[in-house]
Amino acid sequence: MNAPTRIAETAPVVIVGGGFTGLSAAYELARAGNKVVVLEKEAMVGGLASGFMVGPYTLERFYHHWFTNDVHVMDLIKDIGKYDEVVFRPTRTGMYYANTIFRLSTPLDLLKFKALSFVNRVRLGLLALKARRIKDWKAIEHMTAREWLIKLAGPEVFRVVWEPLLVGKFGPYADKVGAVWFWKKLALRGGSRASDGREVLAYYKGGFSELAEALKRKLEEMGVDVRVNAGVSGLEVKDGRATAVFSNGERIEASSVLLTQALPLIADVMEPHTSPDYVASLRRIDYLANICLVLEMDRSLSETYWLNVNDPSFPFVGVIEHTNFEPPESYGGRHIVFLSKYLPESDALYRMEDEEVLDFAVPHLQRMFPDFKREWVTAHHVWRARFSQQIAEPGYSKLIPAEQSPIENVLITSMAQIYPEDRGTNYAIREGRRVAADIGKRFPAPSAAPAGL
Repeated sequence: MNAPTRIAETAPVVIVGGGFTGLSAAYELARAGNKVVVLEKEAMVGGLASGFMVGPYTLERFYHHWFTNDVHVMDLIKDIGKYDEVVFRPTRTGMYYANTIFRLSTPLDLLKFKALSFVNRVRLGLLALKARRIKDWKAIEHMTAREWLIKLAGPEVFRVVWEPLLVGKFGPYADKVGAVWFWKKLALRGGSRASDGREVLAYYKGGFSELAEALKRKLEEMGVDVRVNAGVSGLEVKDGRATAVFSNGERIEASSVLLTQALPLIADVMEPHTSPDYVASLRRIDYLANICLVLEMDRSLSETYWLNVNDPSFPFVGVIEHTNFEPPESYGGRHIVFLSKYLPESDALYRMEDEEVLDFAVPHLQRMFPDFKREWVTAHHVWRARFSQQIAEPGYSKLIPAEQSPIENVLITSMAQIYPEDRGTNYAIREGRRVAADIGKRFPAPSAAPAGL
């Protein structure tokens, strides 16, 4: 293939989306000497990992942590000189089932889990080991998660443990979730255990939003133009190549373009310039929205960090008491609780006013924690994300759009394309750096001189 003709020697690579995929791609491109512009429609970088202020402290809008085997995020943090800001802590996990909270942090806790017969406790404990032994995920891609879990652990384990979680998270899509999605979740969590069996997780001091801001500052030092409040309205395309991106009424010349948004948003940008079949392929993958109620409290709910809810009458799939992981002292003594729910955009809960969401949640929390009183809540925040979780159904690998779009110098990479892994900061960083290397090879910068590190 002949080298592409340049639009102009000074035209930058334009990256649409300032989440960790876009920021990581920008870092890699800038290191290689490329001129880069990052366009982020929100007021802060970080995407779903961006934050908000709790008094003078920063907190994620949606709960986040890393596993100890998330090597890509750790490598990037080391590269920008921030590894001293990472902390590792064991966590307490549990399950709410039949009006009872069961602790499930260690193998011994599992053996005491009386909601299952002893034989099925053993089957549940072996499930992660069985998952980690699977090397060829394509061998199970034809199966749903339901079929695969029943085959490996039996119907009782599925009914008590996994079915409520699938229904709680995926709602109307529960029976469409593929086995590969669940397999990867089990294999990943099984690899983040301490020697005593406890799960150990990692966090960044000041939160994920602070890491995104630190990366933004590093990019700006390297000459990258990072713009927030910069939504993209479209592309300029001539002779099958993108020549510019339009943002806030401005025409930004581009040598190449990387789109990192959710696929339906990419479809909106691509629709005027590509075939209806291609646009339909981008819209083919279904997404759930997410609503997250964040509570600031004057005391703790429990000792558990991550409480899975195996009760279909409870409207949230998880109760995550963040300050049982990152201590209350990091937030001026406040206790922070996340209540998360994945749901269709049309769901009534998603469309409630913020105060209504709290009113809705309080009686359910009182049922789970009988001592809980609304007065414990000193402030609350509600965050919504329209495209939060793609549905990785059986045969999903055949639905994923290619990185190369029909426009020669426009590439796409999103959380829906990292299969068999699920969305997450670690894989966003991996894919951002990988696609940047691809851009560098296919559309090399005019000068090979690297940017200042």
